[in-house]
Amino acid sequence: MGIIVANLFITLDGVYQGPGGREEDTEGGFAFGGWQAPVSDNEAEAAIESEISNIDALLLGRKTYDIFAAYWPHQSDDIGGTLNRVPKFVVSSSLTDPGWAGTTVLPDAASAGRLREEYGQVHMFGSGVLIRSLLAADVIDRLHFWLYPVTLGQGKRLFDAGTIPASFRLTEPARTFPKGAVSLVYERAGDVETQEMGAT
Repeated sequence: MGIIVANLFITLDGVYQGPGGREEDTEGGFAFGGWQAPVSDNEAEAAIESEISNIDALLLGRKTYDIFAAYWPHQSDDIGGTLNRVPKFVVSSSLTDPGWAGTTVLPDAASAGRLREEYGQVHMFGSGVLIRSLLAADVIDRLHFWLYPVTLGQGKRLFDAGTIPASFRLTEPARTFPKGAVSLVYERAGDVETQEMGAT
């Protein structure tokens, strides 16, 4: 059985919208597209590239798929080579003719869970709406947050109204990078437990 890993570039105030460029995702009047690069560095980028090299299949929501499909087919670097080579899956109820070679359309989030039966590591990037759906169905095996030292005060957030209560455990040591970004990898640890502070 494989795993589904959700990678998310995220700010200190939980925003994941438009990290890669000014025009990447301006929905809702978002004014801070391209916030990731100024707080990234060579070590962080090398770690992301290493993570991408582990991908056996790529899973995306429709919005992120459109962004990726417009850019990555035209890139020939190591990341582009990996993303263009691996099988790609997009969850969409309206896309019928995907233009990115090697793409299969899935009708709903529930069908995405079955990818673990076919691939070792299925990775997601962005795709916050889909991540929330998969978390609710308990079919995400790892959350990999790339947390950056910036706050934006606006934009799409992963954990918003309607978040399913759950607890998580850190599965790898936190890794820090020169400009202050932190890599955090979590796995689901069951339901939320409560008790009084100081209780034994």
